[in-house]
Amino acid sequence: MDIQRIGIVGCGLMGSGIAQCAAEAGCQVWVKEADEALLAKGLARIHGAWDRGVAKGKIQEAQRNEWRQNLHGTLAFPTLAECDLVVEAIPERLDLKLQTFAELDRVLGVSAILCTNTSSLSVAQISPVLAPHRLPRLAGLHFFNPVPVMPLVEIIRTLATDEDTLATLRGFVQKLGKTSVMAPDAPGFVVNRLLVPYLLDAMRCAEQRLATAEDLDTAMKLGCGHPMGPLHLSDFIGLDTMQSVAEVLFDAFGEPRFKAPSLLRQLVAAGRLGRKTGSGFYRWDGEKRMEALPL
Repeated sequence: MDIQRIGIVGCGLMGSGIAQCAAEAGCQVWVKEADEALLAKGLARIHGAWDRGVAKGKIQEAQRNEWRQNLHGTLAFPTLAECDLVVEAIPERLDLKLQTFAELDRVLGVSAILCTNTSSLSVAQISPVLAPHRLPRLAGLHFFNPVPVMPLVEIIRTLATDEDTLATLRGFVQKLGKTSVMAPDAPGFVVNRLLVPYLLDAMRCAEQRLATAEDLDTAMKLGCGHPMGPLHLSDFIGLDTMQSVAEVLFDAFGEPRFKAPSLLRQLVAAGRLGRKTGSGFYRWDGEKRMEALPL
């Protein structure tokens, strides 16, 4: 099945990025948010990206206008009823995800595919709120931030996901111009299972004053060829998100390498969440990283 109509639940950084990519790929996209303010903010983020592309000469006005025609906003779940695929991209709280999928199960057609963009929770945990006929068409579709730039998508298969669903999702990812990898339905999947302990270890090194934040980042960029240092990347992801993912992984596996360091918890408690709040390990001026801040 070729995905033509897609619904996105949540228009934050991840949801808006997925919506942008799908609209650019020619899909009709409906983005659902909880209120008008959040919806307007998310749509403005997408429109702003396209406007900047026109201003820089990277896209033509006609192309931008066509993409805008593909993008629609809504506050109501029933608006998504005719979608071929719906991707949930709301915060990493299982209770919220269960409520969302219960609503989707009530309004969607029997052939619709349901996916979660969770980065850490098990996809199968959503199953109890779905009708039995939905389970073969439930999967994870994990995009990476920033979605328009990052070329990878993890497809997560539960024990009930059928081959037709997986084939459709692989085709959809290819339609977006991205590459997919299959990942197990276990917390962290592939990328975060490997990445998160590395980022948390870098925080422990900063906490123990092994080196400054800037020197830690420079060491990994120049010594290992990484495009971004671990503390810079953590700020970019969001330190509250890092803490949430660490807690899920630690609860699942009980391994010390997954435990959130005290420094991370202190920064989150102080409201220093990274780029999105203007301060974390670094001070941020919009998207530009400035000097490292005291720890």
